[in-house]
Amino acid sequence: MRFIISSTALSSRLQTLSRVISNKNSLPILDSFLFEVSNGQLTLTTSDSENVMQTTIQTDECEGDGAFALTSQTILDAMKELPEQPLQFSVNIDQATITIIYQGGEYNFTILNADEYPRMHSTLDNVNVITLDASVLCDNINRSAFAMGSDELRPVMNGIYFDLGADALSIVASDGHKLVRNRNLTVKSETPASFILPKKPALLLKNVLGKDGGDVVIKFDNRNAEIRFADGILTCRLIEGRYPNYNSVIPQNNPNQLTIDRKGLLSALKRVLPFGSKSSQLVKFRLDAGTLELSPEDIDYATKAKETIICDYNGQKMCIGFKGSSLTEILGNLDGDEVVIELADPSRAGIIVPAQQPENEDVLMLLMPMLLSDQN
Repeated sequence: MRFIISSTALSSRLQTLSRVISNKNSLPILDSFLFEVSNGQLTLTTSDSENVMQTTIQTDECEGDGAFALTSQTILDAMKELPEQPLQFSVNIDQATITIIYQGGEYNFTILNADEYPRMHSTLDNVNVITLDASVLCDNINRSAFAMGSDELRPVMNGIYFDLGADALSIVASDGHKLVRNRNLTVKSETPASFILPKKPALLLKNVLGKDGGDVVIKFDNRNAEIRFADGILTCRLIEGRYPNYNSVIPQNNPNQLTIDRKGLLSALKRVLPFGSKSSQLVKFRLDAGTLELSPEDIDYATKAKETIICDYNGQKMCIGFKGSSLTEILGNLDGDEVVIELADPSRAGIIVPAQQPENEDVLMLLMPMLLSDQN
């Protein structure tokens, strides 16, 4: 079998697929890439036994069909130093050898038996389907990933929740202290359906989905999902269990509203945070007409800071505490020049939304307050 393919195209796809490979594979063959050549196309596959990613590349020339596996580190290291050029692969399946000819040289090494590579035959039962724009899904995952939990005792929180309803598709992540809810108003279904996408496939998608559009088609049942995008397919196991009622923790009546420059608040937090407690990272927000005062303090080390920012505040005079690092993450994952912070009282969660919502979307982030030792 012989085929010719672009070095750049192959290298970029291998780099993407390599993120699937686990450091602790139960089967040694899973440390490899599976190459399958058929009808002039090269299909590449990687798996960690729970997640399988495939991508297809058109060859420039091809003689014969076949399949083999290559140790991932060997081929990745070999490809890394090659500039753009056509690569000729000559494969002898019977002798388990491969020669890769490039400009001025060649690589010779051993291939592995493709039959040993486990195939994940995902047979989905009672399939539900969601179709949405790749750039929208990419934005939603980027916006939500930081809020995913990592608690082994609450596995349902360790992923991104897709909740399809009659009015919108909600994409949600929360660790119990902070929450992100993206509502996509153009994706709806009269038949409710939902699934929890684990952290690893969510982060894989975050890296492979492009900004150049195209649709992503997600087919899922109670156990597995198949996600088709422009460059390939990701098949994964889902987190089983019931996701908490996230809407119930979002306060509905928030009469105190603060509108402020997002980057200005973010910079101010970064300036004062080093003077607060390293363990709690508590920052006190003192709100009054037209001003917001930030004041962290570390009693143990006798350090404190204070900064006042001009803002548009409509509400009662209030002091409320937030974890500074969490609020920094929230502000860093929102877009737009201004944000609106909606507050009920110092004991209830603060809601942070962009002053101008993305088209056909409703983005909301929530942060639980921290107890203040004094309200002055």
